[in-house]
Amino acid sequence: MKTVWLLLITILPLHHAAVADTKLAIGEFSQNRLEGWEHKSFKGETQYRLQAIDGVTVLTADSHAAGSGMFKEQHIDLEQTPFLNWSWRIGNRLTGLNEQSKAGDDYPARVYVVVKGGLAFWQTKAINYVWAGNTKKDTVWPNAFAGDHAMMLALRGPEASLNVWQAEKRNIRADFKQLFGENISAIDAVAIMTDTDNGGGQAAAAYGDIWFSKD
Repeated sequence: MKTVWLLLITILPLHHAAVADTKLAIGEFSQNRLEGWEHKSFKGETQYRLQAIDGVTVLTADSHAAGSGMFKEQHIDLEQTPFLNWSWRIGNRLTGLNEQSKAGDDYPARVYVVVKGGLAFWQTKAINYVWAGNTKKDTVWPNAFAGDHAMMLALRGPEASLNVWQAEKRNIRADFKQLFGENISAIDAVAIMTDTDNGGGQAAAAYGDIWFSKD
């Protein structure tokens, strides 16, 4: 069994970072850098590699009936930089899955943010921004494993084109308010995952640079 829930409660002690600029780099993949990113396996190994696509280095993911993710712990002051920015693309869709069930909790690409609960790990919360294969864009639902501790938001759905880069920008404070009814001032980690372990399928994706910004 895998899910973000296991990742949420096993993340190591935080690394705090002061925010002085209006842009805070989290994933500098285009600079061929993975410093600070750690790997977490749930079942098998999704292969993550820095590779050049169209002359730009990105983080690629290839999953065959496996589920593992990459995460970076960093305390992000959302009062300074509330917007999360990234780009991504997928090579194929995972069809025929009920994505709101444990058996169908697989996605070719997901990016998520985590607010830790400290010693009260049951208070840890996360938003999963997913590239859904069978769920309409903008649909929201609780994660099948973590319940309402991890809310899923389909940023892209089955209508999105394959092998085409999509740029995303999300106001994390606004999303937490909408999905959890909470006003938060910081998040503690960012993670990505391409996973196919529950349905036994195959998926390929690529992730561009990830950063927080003031606007």
